[in-house]
Amino acid sequence: MELRHLRCFLAVAEELHFARAAERLHIDQSPLSRTIKELEEELGTRLFVRTTRSTQLTRAGRLFLEYVPRVFAALEQARDSVKSATKGYHGQLRIALSDGITPLRLPSLLAQCREEDPEVEVRLFEVPLAQQIKGLHDDLYDAGFSMADDVGDGLVVTPAWEDELMVAVPARHPILSYKRVPLEEVLHYPLVLGDPAVCEGHARQIDRILRKYEREPLIVQHVATFDLMMTLVSAGLALGLAGAAHIASSRELGVVARPLAGKPPMLTTYLLRRNTELLEVVDRFIERVNFIGSATELNNTRYS
Repeated sequence: MELRHLRCFLAVAEELHFARAAERLHIDQSPLSRTIKELEEELGTRLFVRTTRSTQLTRAGRLFLEYVPRVFAALEQARDSVKSATKGYHGQLRIALSDGITPLRLPSLLAQCREEDPEVEVRLFEVPLAQQIKGLHDDLYDAGFSMADDVGDGLVVTPAWEDELMVAVPARHPILSYKRVPLEEVLHYPLVLGDPAVCEGHARQIDRILRKYEREPLIVQHVATFDLMMTLVSAGLALGLAGAAHIASSRELGVVARPLAGKPPMLTTYLLRRNTELLEVVDRFIERVNFIGSATELNNTRYS
């Protein structure tokens, strides 16, 4: 089995169309079909069911598709490690980011890593939560951040930091008459929230908070990024619910951050890692995260 077999399989599996896959690979359709046939003969099973109207993965093909992208990810990381070594780095720290995590402490954490471990290159990977979980199990990442704490067995999940949930309000909106807005009042207006398919953990935490109230929220749109959320808020189309750090980092004019009344709900960012013995550089990274989390908790206690 050669890499060309895997590249061809991946193209057909993603396109589910031999002509489009051949165009994507810049080859003719005939050599592509021969390559897939060679791969199926080596594996001893069919990977695709092909008719005049459609191309579909078989059960074996779907199973194979779970593993092939990991091969290319591992190769890419091997190449990156070699490049890091040529630049003078003595190691890498591979950190996955998922779920629309709040960036509250991330800049200072990365700056501390650079200051205390200048010989270690920190690489960040923005990936969906499911990919982060698989990548942690497959040793593609050393640790990760997510807003989801239910990630299955084999991973250790610990709170990293918290960020206050606030409401993003268009300028001149009537709800700005409140200095601290009751959440019940927020539910009277259209809302734009994070897409559960993209910001899974963030959406879960918001949903848990909203479920405490009897009124059903009027959600006009789910968005994949907080930048788009703030754009819609700035346009006056809806209110947004997000962490204070996300609202503060918005470049949109006409967006006002208002705290919620009562005890402010907090959004938690979690640190994920394998439940195995860790490299020393990863241990030092986790110590920094724990220190930052302790400092955040202390500040929250002081000002609550």
